[in-house]
Amino acid sequence: MTTPTTPFATPGDPFANDDGVFTGRKLDTICLFDVDGTIALARQLITPEMDAYLQEIRKKCLIGLVGGSDIVKIAEQIGGTKAIAKYDYVFAENGLVAYKNGQLFFEENIQKHIGEDNLQTFINYCLKYLSEIQLPFKRGTFIEFRNGLINVSPVGRNCTLEERHLFHAYDAEHQIRSTMVKHLQEKFPHLGLVFAIGGEISFDAFPEGWDKRYALKHLEKDNISNIYFFGDKTFKGGNDYEIFNDPRTKGYSVTSPVDTRAQLCELFAP
Repeated sequence: MTTPTTPFATPGDPFANDDGVFTGRKLDTICLFDVDGTIALARQLITPEMDAYLQEIRKKCLIGLVGGSDIVKIAEQIGGTKAIAKYDYVFAENGLVAYKNGQLFFEENIQKHIGEDNLQTFINYCLKYLSEIQLPFKRGTFIEFRNGLINVSPVGRNCTLEERHLFHAYDAEHQIRSTMVKHLQEKFPHLGLVFAIGGEISFDAFPEGWDKRYALKHLEKDNISNIYFFGDKTFKGGNDYEIFNDPRTKGYSVTSPVDTRAQLCELFAP
């Protein structure tokens, strides 16, 4: 995992000199957002309008992001590394890499958890499986190792945006990802891995309990009791399913960033 080196906000209370902008906001309440398909289109930059609207919400309560991607990819979608400090919490890799007020405060590693031998056996099997399936096209970077999970992309993460959309449509018809997940579940039950299909081109594999619910323990430690979660992959097998259905959250299923904003408008209506 590559950690951004750009300086973030000063640790501690980032609102000490806010001229009253954050006065009266609810510090026991957070709106927690998935990234792809929720605040931004898949692997695209958040729009200026959505960015500004979220900052308006931040005047009323805490806001945070939780995604399966690493912190570099999340930063790319929200406007760069400095933008991390625009959110009270940013949970990369499902919360295995966690930022508060722009500062890294927690990090865990899947390699230590399941062991190098098991990790290599799993990766080798994935690569062999992918070498034996025929798709309309394949590109590069089929396996991406992250701190908290292993991301597997049958088409390859190096595909273009257009190819990403094409594969997504092809996968919806032919169930490439879900079929591969089923094979891996049958092959590696002893590793205790959970599989979650997210985005358009890949799925994640991570230890049981390391889905997006992992981020909730950080919020509980800070006595945040009202957690409104917004995500688009809330169906069973989607990477928002577990946190959406967790009793500690109030889940909102969205279809796009436009829908996210519409539901926020309704939630915060006068």
